[in-house]
Amino acid sequence: MEMLASAIRWENRRFKPPSSLSSTSSAVSSGRAPFVMAFLSCFACLYVAGQLWQDAQTRMILSSLVENNSGNALSVEDKLRILGCTGIGRKIAEAEMDLTKAKSEGYLWGNGTATGSSDKKKLLAVIGVYTGFGSRLKRNIFRGSWMPRGDALKKLEEKGVVIHFVIGRSANRGDSLDRNIDDENRRTKDFLILESHEEAAEELPSKVKFFFSAAIEAWDAEFYVKVDDHINLDLGNISVETIIPIVYFGLTFDFISTCSLAGLIEMLEARRGNQGLYMGCIKSGAVVSEEGQQWYEPEWWKFGDSKTYFRHASGALFILSNNLARYININSASLQSYAHDDISVGSWMMGLNATYVDDDRLCCGSSRQGRSSPS
Repeated sequence: MEMLASAIRWENRRFKPPSSLSSTSSAVSSGRAPFVMAFLSCFACLYVAGQLWQDAQTRMILSSLVENNSGNALSVEDKLRILGCTGIGRKIAEAEMDLTKAKSEGYLWGNGTATGSSDKKKLLAVIGVYTGFGSRLKRNIFRGSWMPRGDALKKLEEKGVVIHFVIGRSANRGDSLDRNIDDENRRTKDFLILESHEEAAEELPSKVKFFFSAAIEAWDAEFYVKVDDHINLDLGNISVETIIPIVYFGLTFDFISTCSLAGLIEMLEARRGNQGLYMGCIKSGAVVSEEGQQWYEPEWWKFGDSKTYFRHASGALFILSNNLARYININSASLQSYAHDDISVGSWMMGLNATYVDDDRLCCGSSRQGRSSPS
């Protein structure tokens, strides 16, 4: 037993680290910490001293300038020049001027360049035909009359004219209404579907915003045309027809009222390159302030005691040039909408340097009501 105990003590002494080595390592580690802290403290002191010296120099310069001006007030420009900020201020002013110019020339957010810089020739016109979920039969009639189909539609686009039906989405996204439109579009490829717009009669004023925004982002054209689905256009030697349903002994007939429009394509081609054009059947009319009446305007009080609308293009068919449509796209979030889409667009045009083009050939049926010659 004594031999076993002595052997264990010997082994313990054998594996016990020397006390001198452990003390040396601890001394080295403890000696580094003060050195690092001293270095950081010196660096912080130098930084603070530099800042204080810079502030003192600035105060000395400002005070000397005040003395030299003999009591005159120091202008903001003088202060900026002394502090070396004039270059920054000039760059900010130039950037603001460039932004204003870019907007006026047709700048698209997220695009980074103005459309006018493209070498590709613009299309002549994008024609959007408003339609709804229950208008499939009417669309088929259009496709069989004035609106080309299939390859003919593609050839027309190659010539510079795009025609698409314009529709939003159902309130119940993905339901049978949406699926039917998607299926029809896969076959015909003639829809402009406004994904962010809810298709409803009371949402027409917002639909016009989405239409112009989506159209100008999809196609670069000289003109953008909004057409209601009761208008028939002959794109050759254009004639406009208004389809008016008439009920007679319980049966409904379509009475077609023809309005002469000699060549929509020729009309637009003659104005190619002109900016700021707001074209249509320019009219005015009474503001309906009685709730529950047809054409009721909730914002009627904004139109003054006379309760008369400002002059605007009738909603059945109106045309905007490229820069006006682009203005709507850029500023759509802040544009005030009224109860009717034509009144809304007319209000947006009032604040712009737009050229009103009042053409009787663009008038049709009820569009003639409320028309008066400008004084």
